[in-house]
This record gives sequence, structure tokens and C-alpha cells, in this order.
Amino acid sequence: MKSPKLSKVERDGTHRLIPYGYSDRGRPILDLIAQGDDHLLSDLAELEGATNERLLGESGKLPGISAIELVSGFRLAHIVNATFTRANPFGGRFNGAGRGAWYAALEMRTAQIEVAFRRAAELKEVGWKSEEAFSYIDYLADFRHEFHDLRGAADFVGCLDPNSYAASQALGFQLLTCGSAGIVYPSVRHKRGICIACFRPPLVLNVREGSKVILNFRNAEMTGVVVEAAAE
Repeated sequence: MKSPKLSKVERDGTHRLIPYGYSDRGRPILDLIAQGDDHLLSDLAELEGATNERLLGESGKLPGISAIELVSGFRLAHIVNATFTRANPFGGRFNGAGRGAWYAALEMRTAQIEVAFRRAAELKEVGWKSEEAFSYIDYLADFRHEFHDLRGAADFVGCLDPNSYAASQALGFQLLTCGSAGIVYPSVRHKRGICIACFRPPLVLNVREGSKVILNFRNAEMTGVVVEAAAE
């Protein structure tokens, strides 16, 4: 399979929406359980360390990614590492189950629509009928690297299939094993939107917390978005 062309991406402030409960603002669940008991907290932390994918990845115990690929030395390093070590069991558009990728959108609206589509699919699957709201934190990141580019690439239209990841995951695996930094591509859910799938943790630059975003749904359809002030 041939590879897409390479394009230099120089973009600040791309958007990745992470559920509030998994964000850096949420109080760690171990703290909630231990309630200040140092001995219990230590025992629980050891238990979590044996099963938590991020900690396993950082200690070199995951087959899909090595410890030397992960990042450290800044406050939100664990957020970046968790993205690559906690892959969806079914994978994503350009990654398989064994290794995650940092997906981001160039514009906030694109990120909202992409996330809302996945959330709506989950609600429809369980037949959810009530109004519901879901909170996210917008994680901003900058990029300064060459990415394989699917924009206007007719030979790779199958990788943008709205109903299947088969072709896109195959391409992602091919490019990852050949050393690719990742892929820039048209959003499948938002017309004219552009997304990035970054395969390499060190290339996710200047990560910082942005606004809190609340997506409101009625009968599994998004009805509105509330954006609260950015974190200081």
C-alpha cells in the first residue's frame, strides 16, 4: 500500500475534548476511597498500579508502546501518556486496540461534533430516551511536524468511511510501523473540519487545559453546547 503525501503542520491550540471525569481537574478516585488513610491509600495505589494501563505503559509493561516513547517533565504528561496507553478496545479511526493516538481538531466546533457523534451513538445503542448532559475539558496542544495528509487524497477515500475503520486502521498501522508522526485528515463528521491523529507522544506540544464544555442531549441528539470559562 502506498503512503499519502507528507505536509508540514504548524498549528497552535488544537482541541481534544476529554471527559471531565478523566481530566486533570477531577479528584482521583483513590483519594475519594481512602479519605486520608495513608496506609489504605498506599495499598490502593499499588493495586491500581498493577492494572492501570498508563502506569503499566510508563513502566514498560504494555506491548503496544514502550516506556521510552512516553513523556514526562510537565504537569499534564500523564494526560498525554494515558491517551496512548488506554486505547479503546475497538481502536480508533487510525489506531488499533493495542495503542492509542492523540486525536484533535483544528477548530473547537469540529471537536464538539466529533465527540457528540460518538456519545450519541452510545445513547442510541442503549435506547436512551431522557435528557442528558456530558462534561468535557478542552485540552489544547500545538504541533510542529510533518504528517501524512489525506486532504484531497482520492486514493485514500476509503479511510474516511463513516461506517468502517477497516481501511483507516490498516493505513494507520502501516504508517506507524514505518515511523510516521501521524495523519492530518478531513473530519468525517463535520463538513470542512480538519482533524489530526498524532502517533507520537513527544510531538504533542505545549499541552494545557482550556474551557469546560458541556454537551446537552435529548433523545440521543445533541441540542446545545455550553462552554464555561477557561482554566487559569
